[in-house]
Amino acid sequence: MTDEIEAEDAPVEHVALSDKDFKEQLGLVIPQLRAFGRSLSGDRDLADDLVQETLMKAWAARGRFQAGTNMRAWTFIILRNLYFSQVRRRRFRGEWDDLTADRILAAPASQDRHVELGDLQRALLQLPQSQREALILVGAGGFAYEEAAEICGVAVGTIKSRVARGRVALEAAMSDPSLPSRRDGPDNEGVSVLDTIMAEVSELSRNR
Repeated sequence: MTDEIEAEDAPVEHVALSDKDFKEQLGLVIPQLRAFGRSLSGDRDLADDLVQETLMKAWAARGRFQAGTNMRAWTFIILRNLYFSQVRRRRFRGEWDDLTADRILAAPASQDRHVELGDLQRALLQLPQSQREALILVGAGGFAYEEAAEICGVAVGTIKSRVARGRVALEAAMSDPSLPSRRDGPDNEGVSVLDTIMAEVSELSRNR
């Protein structure tokens, strides 16, 4: 019995991927990293810079990645930390660059050079960063609440609350007639907001 308890308490042996396998797995998450980066920053160029730096940091730390664990969640944590480091360095006000957000929301469709935003994406920019992030991770990224909580460094209940509040706020923003629109499309009434987020972010992933 003692031997069994000791075996259960024994530390898990660290197993790293080969460089070839690590590079292959890392390559598979690049489109999702780009989509997540654009969702956080609202800027395609900044997102691409974040992804590039994320890939470099992930490659440098490849020996610490445990084979069989979640590469996507691991790299999302790296990208998120890089983003907030840039936010702190640039001394943005609050949780989001209000000037950038205002410029994007006010820009005519033909002048949206850095980010191609649909109505939903414009509405997302108006949400608090924490709610937007939670919606993107759980609704579009397909992460479980537990995984999203690990990425954000918060409790599972906090993520659930952010998703719930973000969903309500997003619905309200989408119904706001003052929301700038870049297209006159069919009415999306009855379509799940999170399903729409999935479609929007998937489009970002394809548009590399």
